[in-house]
Amino acid sequence: MTNCNGQVGDEGARPDTLNVFLVLRVGFVAERPSISARPFVVPERGSALHCGKVSLEKLARRYGTPLYVYSADQIVERLKLFQTALAGREHLVCYAVKANSALAILKLLAGHGAGFDIVSGGELERVLAAAPEAAGRVVFSGVGKTVAEIDRALQVDILEFNVESEAELELLAARARKMKRKARFALRVNPDVFANTHPYISTGLREHKFGVDIRRAPAIYKSAAGNRRRNSWIEPHGISVHIGSQIRSAVPFGAAMERVSKLVRQLGREGIVLKSVDAGGGLGIDYHDAEFDAAAKVAEWAAAVEHALGDFEGRLLLEPGRFLVGQAGALVTRVLYVKRNGKKTFVVTDAAMNDLIRPALYQAYHEIVSVRKRAGKGRVVDVVGPVCESGDFFARDRKLAPVAAGDLVALLDAGGYGMAQASNYNTRPRAAEVLVEGAQARLIRRRETIADLLAPESI
Repeated sequence: MTNCNGQVGDEGARPDTLNVFLVLRVGFVAERPSISARPFVVPERGSALHCGKVSLEKLARRYGTPLYVYSADQIVERLKLFQTALAGREHLVCYAVKANSALAILKLLAGHGAGFDIVSGGELERVLAAAPEAAGRVVFSGVGKTVAEIDRALQVDILEFNVESEAELELLAARARKMKRKARFALRVNPDVFANTHPYISTGLREHKFGVDIRRAPAIYKSAAGNRRRNSWIEPHGISVHIGSQIRSAVPFGAAMERVSKLVRQLGREGIVLKSVDAGGGLGIDYHDAEFDAAAKVAEWAAAVEHALGDFEGRLLLEPGRFLVGQAGALVTRVLYVKRNGKKTFVVTDAAMNDLIRPALYQAYHEIVSVRKRAGKGRVVDVVGPVCESGDFFARDRKLAPVAAGDLVALLDAGGYGMAQASNYNTRPRAAEVLVEGAQARLIRRRETIADLLAPESI
């Protein structure tokens, strides 16, 4: 899919016919001293693919397939990249829970000082279950907050509401007054900056449902500040912006923050001094290349944001999601059949679009690698699942090294928006999840059973 400039704009998608040269490259990667690209490596020639120091073959034997495997070490490493890059400024990295909401991952990040960006009451409950002490490090985004969600967030005293409409601000003020709880808010503004990404995940233009027009923002802040005499429970605390996801250049971030900083200075001159600027998330990863300099990307992003913020003395909030967890995860699946239909060859796996919907939803690209390499000549295949939909595919016309029924393959870069978007379509239980830390692996979510799926229903 292309954007209005005719450039490929989705989450790492390119037509698979342009990538036939990517022949299980990661399957041959030697051990590296850094995991800044991917933690999935073959430690020595002839061995199986590992997550860090743990064999994916052993994990598949123990926990079955399909199986999500995550590297705790890389998740922490990515978090620390941001914390180090922003060490000279008061800041808080608020992990975007929607990318991967596993309780164990939330607890891991909270333990290393992260806050959380949530978009629903359910995500708030996940944070509270994993790390109740982190409630004061939560920012609540989303265009459709309900009364119950607002009340719960007020009750636990979250850091900030990212308000996305005047109607929402009125409701927040009313609930805060009724509950006698302080409601700190940041108005989410649309800076009208184009982000070169998939249209489904671009969020910073006037025609999108998110936020308010930045030109309207001064009047809203002035009104809220004036109303504080009548309602001391509402506080203009910050300003928020988020222009989209999977953005690979720092330029749009800098442009958005320039406009936000201009508004912050204008408000300050009028007596409204904001304590925080939320730069949002959206920094992208590379779904194609084995080598990816994450540190350089973070440094580039930080430089652009710092330049735009200038002498702002408040706290910088940021909301990375995919950048922290995306490349840290893989979906391990077993080949069920290799079949031919006319000139087409299909590799049928036990994972399906209900386990990883990104290729069907965004035409997204994921590298697919053998867990243990077979000798022989590669061939062009479609990699598909067993769901009864033509859209149930992971790759089309992709050149892969030889695979046979019973082999394991890994879909890389699946740690973000993989399990988080999984479903039970075709009454398929969702996969198990494993978290690897050093040489240790532990089950963080058991595989669902049919009994789990049927339990809420009655006849």
